[in-house]
Amino acid sequence: MPYSHLNDYPADIRERAGRIRLVCFDVDGTLTDGHLGFDSEGREFKAFHVHDGMGLVMLRKSGIAVAFVTARASAVAEQRADELGVEAHTGVKDKLACVREIAARLGIGLDEVAFMGDDLPDLKVMPHVGLSAAPANAHPWTRERVHWRTCAAGGHGAAREFCDLLLAAQGHAETLLNDLTGAGGDGTRA
Repeated sequence: MPYSHLNDYPADIRERAGRIRLVCFDVDGTLTDGHLGFDSEGREFKAFHVHDGMGLVMLRKSGIAVAFVTARASAVAEQRADELGVEAHTGVKDKLACVREIAARLGIGLDEVAFMGDDLPDLKVMPHVGLSAAPANAHPWTRERVHWRTCAAGGHGAAREFCDLLLAAQGHAETLLNDLTGAGGDGTRA
């Protein structure tokens, strides 16, 4: 059975999502809920949603490159990226320049790049990529300037929602579901 929710997305979003070969994510407020925590020694801690992590891994398994692009220098973000096998660009002053560099290194155009962010530092990237997205709770100035918004909030499955859209639009969802469930091509269990 084909992924049943693909037609829930507008046609232009499905078309944009179908071209994406690189997805870049802001971290704070996008992959996390935006809260910054510090212990008594000044060490930072963040909470990442496990569903988002699975989505990023599935993108990679489907041949879509993934990178974190965040203005905040963060060992925690670097560690999470390492766990997921994705690139981490932390302490980035110019997110657009960083995204352009990654795309150039991969030999792809910006129309094949998706970017998900939640606040003003992400705005510079949004008009230049093929598909921009924001979590439901993104700052209003950012939310109103993206191609697509999730139903979930940042750090609460928003990135997974975006990953699922990309995977479905590119026809990977059915293959992944079959692989995960052990179903054969005819929908039966192997």
